Amino acid sequence: METWGTVTMSRKEALRAGLIKAACGGEISNAEGAAALRLSVRQVQRLKRRYEADDVRGLLHRGRGRPSPRARAIEVRDRVAELLQTTYHDVNDCHLTEKLCEVEGLPISRAAVRRIRCALGLPAKRRRRPRQYRRRRTPAARMGALVQLDGSPFAWLEARGPAMTLHGAIDDATGTVLVLYFRPTEDLHGYVTLLQWLGTHYGLPLALYGDRLGVFVRNDRHWTLEEELQGAQHPTHFGQILRALGIAYLAAGSPQAKGRIERLWLTLQDRLVVELRLRGIATLEAANAFLPTFLADYNPRFAHAPAEATPVWRRPPRDFADLLSCGYTRRVARDHTVRLGPRTVQLPPGRDGRGYAGTRVELRECLDGRLVVSAHGQRLMTQPTPGPAFTLGPRSHPQAERQRRPRAPQAAAARRGGHEGMARNPKNRRLSSRPSAPPRPAATHPWRRAARAAAMQSLTRRSPRG
Repeated sequence: METWGTVTMSRKEALRAGLIKAACGGEISNAEGAAALRLSVRQVQRLKRRYEADDVRGLLHRGRGRPSPRARAIEVRDRVAELLQTTYHDVNDCHLTEKLCEVEGLPISRAAVRRIRCALGLPAKRRRRPRQYRRRRTPAARMGALVQLDGSPFAWLEARGPAMTLHGAIDDATGTVLVLYFRPTEDLHGYVTLLQWLGTHYGLPLALYGDRLGVFVRNDRHWTLEEELQGAQHPTHFGQILRALGIAYLAAGSPQAKGRIERLWLTLQDRLVVELRLRGIATLEAANAFLPTFLADYNPRFAHAPAEATPVWRRPPRDFADLLSCGYTRRVARDHTVRLGPRTVQLPPGRDGRGYAGTRVELRECLDGRLVVSAHGQRLMTQPTPGPAFTLGPRSHPQAERQRRPRAPQAAAARRGGHEGMARNPKNRRLSSRPSAPPRPAATHPWRRAARAAAMQSLTRRSPRG
């Protein structure tokens, strides 16, 4: 804004004032003034008449100080201001614009919502940070080529329900949120459930992109001799599933590397929390039941077309349900049972009553709780699921689960040095750690008589004859 005398004018109006004054004084022609102001000659003539009548004030815009004919009604502005402070008090401007149009029946622009919020003195929900330099990574060209997955622990139900972790997978080529699933914590069961949903509804992707969580990759520094010889550590249970399905896994070095799904969490923590609150959802089961409805509304708003239209999803194998499991190797006991954690499996007899005692078998604990036992590529039996509350998780070796048995009292006494007391008891002589000396034969023993006879014969042969 500039000041011309006592009148405050815009820069455009101040430029007109000097040229119109020169045109009125005859210093320049109307055509020269029109060329300088990029106006028509008739418009310059109108401005000259307004300048001669009202001086500089005649050049001001006639709409200044008047209400806009397109302004919202006062009732609409008051209604939006009321909703901003009550029902939608923590909703961002873009999301609020959608809710006002779809739920409240108030078609209003996002800029108008922002002006009303600023007039009320309400701060923005998220402070806009300055943009930082990032090197662009070319997204995958086809849908299914790369899928990013991660988990976000957050108060999704606020104070109405328990804290939960949202497991999610998003397609890198289109930005489509493929699946969302709530779990109490971030665990193996949640990610295997995501993989099952992908294989059932879309297909198997070529690669997965995630962080270095212990569920995905090995983070310990312990290497066995076999791992050192092969140059790589054995994969985790989730890594074994991906290897069996032919899916590659890429571990990101930082959260910014997988920024697509990190930005998804910011959006969901903003929108999904509001949607859950508006529907009064307060349990994990109800939240999981609402997620398909949320995705049906979310993906058409934010997903985009891929660079190449042909997807690369692969059909899962026939034994897909069996491969979504944790695999273990166990040795069959003499009573033909196999133990895996608290679960014990009684194996049936083989062909012609053949037994499997001492045989190493493979156990697979599936996502649905089934326990599959196989040996030499043949399935021996399947134990049904223990119940709907089953959670798939890695189990330690049975030797670590088995409690150490207390030592026998004789062995404990031997460790304390009580060998003499054990030696006195003839029943405990075999338990003594010090081997006793063999008994010496008596003088009348046949071995001793034979030895004496042999010695007398040798002396007789050496003595000279008389």
